[in-house]
Amino acid sequence: MKIPVVDNFLNNITMYRLTLYVLIALVSAATILSFFHILSYNALDIVLQTIIAVSVCYISNKIFAKFFHATTNIESVFITALILVLIIPVKFPHNSTFFILASFLAMTAKYLPTIEKRHIFNPAASGVAAVTLLSPEHVATWWVGTPGMMPFVLIGGFLIVRKIRRENMVTAFLGTFLFLVGVLALIRHGTAAVFTTWEQSIFSSSLLFFSFIMLLEPLTSPATELYRIYYAILVGIFYATPQLRLFSFELTPELALLVGNVYSYIVSPKYRLALSLKEKIMIAKDTFAFHFDKIPDFVFTPGQYMEWTLPHSRVDSRGNRRYFSLASIPGKDIQIAVRFYNPPSSYKKRLAKLQIGDTIIAASLEGSFVLPKDMSKPLVFVAGGVGIVPFHSMIEYICDKNLQADIIVLYANKTIEEIAYKELLTKAEKNGIKTIYTLTDTQTIPANWQGERGYFTQEKIQEYIPDFEKRTFYISGPQLMVQSLQQTLEKLGVKRNMVKTDYFPGYAA
Repeated sequence: MKIPVVDNFLNNITMYRLTLYVLIALVSAATILSFFHILSYNALDIVLQTIIAVSVCYISNKIFAKFFHATTNIESVFITALILVLIIPVKFPHNSTFFILASFLAMTAKYLPTIEKRHIFNPAASGVAAVTLLSPEHVATWWVGTPGMMPFVLIGGFLIVRKIRRENMVTAFLGTFLFLVGVLALIRHGTAAVFTTWEQSIFSSSLLFFSFIMLLEPLTSPATELYRIYYAILVGIFYATPQLRLFSFELTPELALLVGNVYSYIVSPKYRLALSLKEKIMIAKDTFAFHFDKIPDFVFTPGQYMEWTLPHSRVDSRGNRRYFSLASIPGKDIQIAVRFYNPPSSYKKRLAKLQIGDTIIAASLEGSFVLPKDMSKPLVFVAGGVGIVPFHSMIEYICDKNLQADIIVLYANKTIEEIAYKELLTKAEKNGIKTIYTLTDTQTIPANWQGERGYFTQEKIQEYIPDFEKRTFYISGPQLMVQSLQQTLEKLGVKRNMVKTDYFPGYAA
């Protein structure tokens, strides 16, 4: 379902900045509700503990980053601090030591228990768990999980899940937990207890906050969708141990998450690359390809993406990290392609000024938007603008391996000048890949234009792809375009499992 106002807002903000805003809203809401005695906490205590957590996390991170010469994202520091505020008991100054130690150890977890400069454990969960193990009287209460906070948690959680599109993870985690505790309640107390248990778990515990904020943390969750589902189920099982009481141990929420983090590390690629710019080429209007030095042992699947961190001054609301699809294929120079909009974000201003030899950090190889194992299956690639990038990687791979495919590419751009990679698309015709171009700005189409005009409608899809019901559709581009095409295909009767979409978070700035 399209919600244009919400989706436009989400398209113009990074996942990290959105999460930070949600946490700020939660702490602010808790402070206001406590001031009016709607929550049973002291508003001033919340404010003071927030100051402590933010200060200690910020200072500790500065020290660690300087010592390890690390590139860091300041938003993640504040995110960790605010999570600690929302899960450590509100009682100033009695819990000041807890806050100081947990904040320091949370930052420690970002730098010390790392492999190849990639941290393994969720920082906030690590900080709380470490303090609890060192001093058992200090226990996180996860007080954010109160009925009064639930509306704010639900709204913030909805925005985060819609932004990063990991509904399956949340569903798998909640389904696992609710099934286990429901079955146990049924066995022990009967049918009525099932609904009571579910109601208490959802509205009077930290379950939803944990699902939306902690579980989805990208750097410590698996890279591909299937492994993310397994991860969510595993964490759901361990999260349920206090209620199941079937084992000789009971894990706190933070420990359940840390167990999941270990699994995530085992199944995820261990890449954190410092890449030097080799070449920058204009491939279309306002669109540039950035070529970085080849990394011999870097293995990925065409169509995947990475998180790119670019430190710069005066970082704006979109932060210093972006997700970009890899435009290249394994074994060659690493490439991304980026479109620049006006006015550009601070990130893209810095990216545009990159000089040969300058360094950018690429990490967190992710994505299941990849070619099928059986290349005999007929496919349709639908690309909007710079959404052609993951398809460039796939098509170049097909050409490089001299494979034969049955692929129809529907490629939409606003103007003819914005078309990228036309040379490769033409070359790929001998490999069974046919491209149909369309221009959506009908007022600027040149007289000699041979392609289509306007958007790809139901009628045009039926005209160019008469066997559309047998094909798997891959859609990559701006989120509103992706949603529109999904609805069009649904009206045509294309089954949902025959449609794969690629989230393109770098679209708007």
